[in-house]
Amino acid sequence: MKRDFINFDELTKEEVLQVIDYAIKLKKKPFSDKSLKNKSIGLIFMKPSTRTRISFEVGVYQMGGQPLYITGSSTQISRGEDIKDTGRVMARYLDGIVIRTYSHREVEELAKYFDKPVINALTDYLHPCQILADLQTIKERLGTVENIKVAFVGDGNNVANTWLIAGGLVGFEVAVATPVGYEPSGKAVYRALQLAKKSKGKITITNDPVEAVKGADVVYTDVWISMGQEGEKEKKEAFKGFTVDKNLLKHASKKALVMHCLPAHKGEEITEEVFEKYADVIFDQAENRLHAQKSLLSLLYK
Repeated sequence: MKRDFINFDELTKEEVLQVIDYAIKLKKKPFSDKSLKNKSIGLIFMKPSTRTRISFEVGVYQMGGQPLYITGSSTQISRGEDIKDTGRVMARYLDGIVIRTYSHREVEELAKYFDKPVINALTDYLHPCQILADLQTIKERLGTVENIKVAFVGDGNNVANTWLIAGGLVGFEVAVATPVGYEPSGKAVYRALQLAKKSKGKITITNDPVEAVKGADVVYTDVWISMGQEGEKEKKEAFKGFTVDKNLLKHASKKALVMHCLPAHKGEEITEEVFEKYADVIFDQAENRLHAQKSLLSLLYK
């Protein structure tokens, strides 16, 4: 039976830990896993990309497969073809699809009509591959992804949504701080709370960055204005006081990591000073997209 990775909780806690540990091994031996030998993987990108595109292209190649980069404008999707028809056609050619797009429902619809693995490389709701790489980075730096506190400061976007669900699934504490009116998706919060009941994780939503960051092992931020929202300049006013700077970090653990999924708008969600101090961690995150995604692909194609 085929497996997809559209929602973070399509993996079990045990599988998340397995993916992280295997990613760390693959980092040392990048050509050791050939799970995609003689397989062609379509990379459908409706949005521009740097890290996601390059990491998947390189990863599929290193695993013995053929990556095909497909822009939205180069397919009939851009001219109104039903996503289900696209899925049924591509199923005749491809062994898997990685898709980065706007609508989460569109990815779910595609997976219904494509009979091989579909991987969510970013939607308006979730960014699950990013969080797998982030968890790998945390494991490398802190030695564990359990019994930790992650504080997300900024916009309640797809990254914040995924952190909540990851915390609920794995069983660690996640505190998200946003301005009023920019909270995470209610759907994501509800799912995270459901999962946390079983895992003993802790979920907190607040409008106070200091409250969120208190005692945090990881302080995480992302751009205030996401791709496709560049016209929402008024958001910057609402986000005053939500910059990750040295004063905010005084409330975190003394050994806290600062993380950012990039690209960064320095001087907005994070200061240049803090970014450069934690640049090694941030660029490890970016590199680990490659290793974590390869580990995920290996799991899906077993």
